[in-house]
Amino acid sequence: MIEVKERPKARSDSTNSPLRKIGIIGAGQMGSGIAHVAALAGFEVKLNDVSSDRLKAGIATINGNMARQVSRKRITEEERQAALKRIVPAEAFEAFGDCDLVIEAATEKEDVKRTIFSNLCPALKPDAIIGSNTSSISITRLGSSTDRPERFIGIHFMNPVPLMELVELIRGIATSDATFDTTKQFVAKLGKTIAVAEDFPAFIVNRILLPMINEAIYTLYEGVGNVEGIDTAMRLGAHHPMGPLELADFIGLDTCLSVMQVLHEGLADSKYRPCPLLVKYVEAGWLGRKTQRGFYDYRGEKPVPTR
Repeated sequence: MIEVKERPKARSDSTNSPLRKIGIIGAGQMGSGIAHVAALAGFEVKLNDVSSDRLKAGIATINGNMARQVSRKRITEEERQAALKRIVPAEAFEAFGDCDLVIEAATEKEDVKRTIFSNLCPALKPDAIIGSNTSSISITRLGSSTDRPERFIGIHFMNPVPLMELVELIRGIATSDATFDTTKQFVAKLGKTIAVAEDFPAFIVNRILLPMINEAIYTLYEGVGNVEGIDTAMRLGAHHPMGPLELADFIGLDTCLSVMQVLHEGLADSKYRPCPLLVKYVEAGWLGRKTQRGFYDYRGEKPVPTR
């Protein structure tokens, strides 16, 4: 778990924000986290995923994480119960018909996102905003695949969403001022701090973070150090809360690879070439914590380095 300071209190008081109902596509790590903070901030939330089992798992995760916040006295039991009542499952996009904002938090693959948007748009009211939680893909390009590029914006939350204070906002070339301003109000009501990024590959955080992780993997690949040595060096030598390989496992090695591929293809610079070892781990299905194996093996009592 990444250690952070006490998160800013979400503003659940009355607001001038025109947004009331929020749809979220994807009930995984990111989508459930976004639903969590939106419900605590007073928004009605509709949560969608490809199966009812995934939806149930996402809501169970939210319940468990909120219970942990209650035990740590960050929220009250009454706030937890009220927030959970605001989250309802949406098994089809038609359920988003009355939503003011729908945030896509699906896997980091452009073809998947484009398919989602083409199926989503006919279900939405004309003035609904679409946000993408993409961590690297062009907002202009994604927006052009919708029927409302002026009402499309990048809303990139950090992981884990309930703890991390930052949200990157990214405007596409067509994103209107009204969409940007409304989204800023929404993010502020969540108690998050905004960093505005230009629409370049991987934006700000991942443009800096993922090449560092990729370089750590190259350091392992070239035999400069082993997993434990590299992570210990960066934790103690650079005072990072997690070593870069442990962090890669936390993010998901498939996501790390996707972001590096976007950087490499989008900027055409060899310094962004994904490390072959990262590619090999993803091909093996060793994606990190979510598959129980990555640069560490998580199947025992404590994580054990795999190299």
